[in-house]
Amino acid sequence: MISAIVTEGNEELRVDTADGLAVLTIDRPQARNAIGLRTMDALEHALDRLAEAPPRALVVRGAGEGAFVSGGDLKELSRIRDEDAAIAMATRMRGLLDRVATFPAPVIAAVNGHALGGGAEVAVAADVRVAAADIRIGFTQVRLGIMPAWGGAERLAELVGRSRALLLVGTGRVLDAPEAERIGLLEIVAPRESFEETWRALAAEFAALPAGSGRAIKEVISAARPNDHPALEGAAVRRFAKLWVAEDHWRAADALAAARSRS
Repeated sequence: MISAIVTEGNEELRVDTADGLAVLTIDRPQARNAIGLRTMDALEHALDRLAEAPPRALVVRGAGEGAFVSGGDLKELSRIRDEDAAIAMATRMRGLLDRVATFPAPVIAAVNGHALGGGAEVAVAADVRVAAADIRIGFTQVRLGIMPAWGGAERLAELVGRSRALLLVGTGRVLDAPEAERIGLLEIVAPRESFEETWRALAAEFAALPAGSGRAIKEVISAARPNDHPALEGAAVRRFAKLWVAEDHWRAADALAAARSRS
């Protein structure tokens, strides 16, 4: 594949394109592929570039095998301390994932590693999720005293139903890949040794569709079951922001940071 760095001088993210397929890789091994403000910049730039000549299929993945996306980068995002700034951050990332969800081609999340918190929100923004059998996935934001803010709760409800979504988001329960597949959170689970081959084969199938076919099929299905909910954005990010600035959140974040420093 032909690699094109689209991060304006940093190494947050890369896009590889060939034969109608684009593979977008979040590449932050030092932070387990967590998303910070520069990652958002890189993602926005990448989506702008891809929009100029959309591929026939798009894959979103994390670098390595340990993490797909481990959520938001708390070291970076902890500088956000007031509601307006929290609303702005959540609105921006939600908008970027809405662009992934409404991308004019089928989007596959190749879940190469654990997808927790914001990482699960990135995964459900895709149209199809292919995961390695040894990964775990969960909407764990409640453990930090907050809630999904990037559209993930709404997308999860579309995938698994209202009650199951409430159970998963409200408890922060983490699922192994077979259980996530059973409830419809993952579509395909492959053994680790054949994971790369599996997602690439599916992506190649989509990329081989006649020009316009994938886009037309996605538009029809999205009209019946949309994967973005712009009318719900305002209320969701305001609720998130109130939780973000609350003392319970910062106590939980400090406890997590301390636990990580000891490990």
